[in-house]
Amino acid sequence: MERKWWKEGVAYQIYVRSFKDSNNDGIGDLRGIIEKLDYIKSLGVDMIYLNPINKSPNDDNGYDISDFEDIMTEFGSLADFDELLSGIHNRNMKLIMDMVINHSSDEHPWFIEAKKAKDNKYRDYYLWSKGKGENPPNNWGSFFGGSAWELDKNTGEYYLHIFSKKQPDFNWSNKNLREDMKKMIKYWIEKGVDGFRMDAINHLAKDMDFPDGEMKEGALYGDFIPYVQNLPEVHDYLKELRKDVFTGDQVVIGETGGINYENAHVYTGLDNKELDFTFHFDMHSVGKGEKPWERVEIDLIKDIKEKMTGWATREENEGWCPIFYSNHDTTRTVSRLGDDKEYHALSAKMLATLQLTHKGTPFIYYGDEIGMTNAADFQLEDYRDISVSYGYREYVLSGLVSHENYVKGLNLTSRDNSRTPMQWNDRKNAGFSDVNPWIRVNSNYNSINVEKEEKDQNSILNYYKKLTLLRKEELALVYGSFKEIDEDNKSVYSYERSLGGKKILVVCNFFGRDAEINLSDEVVDSGYKLKLDNYGVYNKGSIKLQERLVKLRPYEARIYIN
Repeated sequence: MERKWWKEGVAYQIYVRSFKDSNNDGIGDLRGIIEKLDYIKSLGVDMIYLNPINKSPNDDNGYDISDFEDIMTEFGSLADFDELLSGIHNRNMKLIMDMVINHSSDEHPWFIEAKKAKDNKYRDYYLWSKGKGENPPNNWGSFFGGSAWELDKNTGEYYLHIFSKKQPDFNWSNKNLREDMKKMIKYWIEKGVDGFRMDAINHLAKDMDFPDGEMKEGALYGDFIPYVQNLPEVHDYLKELRKDVFTGDQVVIGETGGINYENAHVYTGLDNKELDFTFHFDMHSVGKGEKPWERVEIDLIKDIKEKMTGWATREENEGWCPIFYSNHDTTRTVSRLGDDKEYHALSAKMLATLQLTHKGTPFIYYGDEIGMTNAADFQLEDYRDISVSYGYREYVLSGLVSHENYVKGLNLTSRDNSRTPMQWNDRKNAGFSDVNPWIRVNSNYNSINVEKEEKDQNSILNYYKKLTLLRKEELALVYGSFKEIDEDNKSVYSYERSLGGKKILVVCNFFGRDAEINLSDEVVDSGYKLKLDNYGVYNKGSIKLQERLVKLRPYEARIYIN
């Protein structure tokens, strides 16, 4: 068991643009985070992960970087960053930065130079190809819709962008590009940054023959994924970065689409020396129907247990894993996995119980600690995500989907649901800003906000604090073995964590109906006493687990310790 700070800590992810506006321009910023550092510390978290803060024209909310060594103007200055980092370290917390190295903005000086001429020194920093007559080089689509190719009229060639056309992809086979990337990352390490989450890291290598992708039924473009994701050369680039850049105790996290618990070891295996752990997409589609505007009941075994238990029971040499339900690319946890209406608080606490007692490093997404929900009443004009306008053109204007159903789908699936302003109080704009924010505040901020929940001992917020404290007190919740109980139970997710003589039993009813679980004599005879539960019997250490048949109320969650 190799002890690491990033294994034992709890992380808190902040979408900076939506956290706290300090200068009343409607946009969250670094000084807003500085203002709330004591609040963040009070949650019991140990590290803060920030979405991109580098200079950007914001075509994709900061994931299009125009200067890797400066701060986005709306967020503040390098001096603000230095003060923020100092404030984090002074509170014995760590900082993880989001680093986008698969592509840049088309307004980055390198790309501006690359477009000037085919023999420009920066031309080969990006990926270019001639078209086929008047058409792009192949039929690849992009993640945000439309073709993955954009014609540069000046040079008569197309450049590749697997995301927005304002996000041209780097050519990582170019050694000079790789060296410049290393210098840039070292710049932030020298400032004191403790770790990095590498965006779209498994897309660094592309099939340079640019073959056509398979045309699937109903698709407008060919399937480009096999030619831009998880190619063998990616591992060479990551090994090189690890060897030449990450020589200290920094944590290195990769966002890796197409990776799951069965194959993540190709990146995180201890012998590989590439990534410490990966951000996967296992929970993104849970509950989604065949059509975006439909939701289906969760299959607990297939959708949750198999995935979460799969990650928790990997061999130690396969590497570590994160535990997260939501981030800036998903919808709100309680809306997607729980019940944001009748059982709002209970289901949010149940999900928190699973997250803070499972094996891996928990990443709490800002607002989840108060049970923030999807913005169910947003209309088309309320959305800001670039993919919304792309999708509207492709599906609604082409007649494939009605306007009404498209908006219903956004209410359930749009990334903007997880990007609405943090709900601090019940005053104007939820205390986020004195002016109208960049994206509308969720209309339920009067009932769901930090100020209200801090005063309520039975709130979601205070339950999170109890869980983070328990995780610090019990090392078994970090390094303990994981054993699932009653795997075939379709309503209850239960497991034991064990380390040395310490054992912890977690029992969670995942649905809004009564449920029960049969425990073995061995479990019942382990001397368990109730430590924490989401119905409010907190810390009643004399309540022993004595019956094999445990009956649970809707969304009930219990933690027992021997």
